[in-house]
Amino acid sequence: GEPLTLSQFKGNKIVLYFYPKDDTPGCTQQACDFRDHSEEFKKKNAIILGISRDRNVSHQKFKNKYALNFPLLTDEDGKVCEKYGVCQPKSLFGKTFLGINRSTFLIDENFSIQKIWRKVKVSNHFQEILDTL
Repeated sequence: GEPLTLSQFKGNKIVLYFYPKDDTPGCTQQACDFRDHSEEFKKKNAIILGISRDRNVSHQKFKNKYALNFPLLTDEDGKVCEKYGVCQPKSLFGKTFLGINRSTFLIDENFSIQKIWRKVKVSNHFQEILDTL
């Protein structure tokens, strides 16, 4: 419910991950992996930020249900998703809509993007990031 900017995390590495929807199987697994390995990320001076187009109330339910220990950011209008190039046309039951392509950005202490993972496969993705850190 509070505005947030990357500059608030100056001096830290930032793992900014975009995910399609709260409380869905892949998104839940990804969030729980980050939760379960948060100490390893902290040891590498990295903070985790998740972002989707879900509303804040959805994020709060998701965080509470799975005891997530990192911020989930809301991008309801899709402007941040658009700037990072993670929105793409998707189709479901014959309807086309703009959805999030699961992606992760590793941002260094000076706010430069160090690595981008696009079309992320959830299984062991956290380990890929830790290995890169």
